[in-house]
Amino acid sequence: MTPTDVVDVAREAIWVLLQVSAPIMLVALGVGLVVALIQALTQIQEMTLAFVPKILAIFLSLIIFFPFMISAMIDLMDLITQRISAL
Repeated sequence: MTPTDVVDVAREAIWVLLQVSAPIMLVALGVGLVVALIQALTQIQEMTLAFVPKILAIFLSLIIFFPFMISAMIDLMDLITQRISAL
């Protein structure tokens, strides 16, 4: 493998990492924003109120996005194995 190939594989791996983690992060961001807004409006400052909805939302989004995440990672692994076998 040339250094160019290594950089291409690393770039592709970073892109897949962003694609796989972005949906979960966006869900956590949205739920956190809604919970913070509700806490600010009602002046309820309970710590567990911030964590429980986020944990549940992240768990549900993992279930929903799991097939996409697995297919993206499998495609990356196929790309890497093809590059290794081409040597």
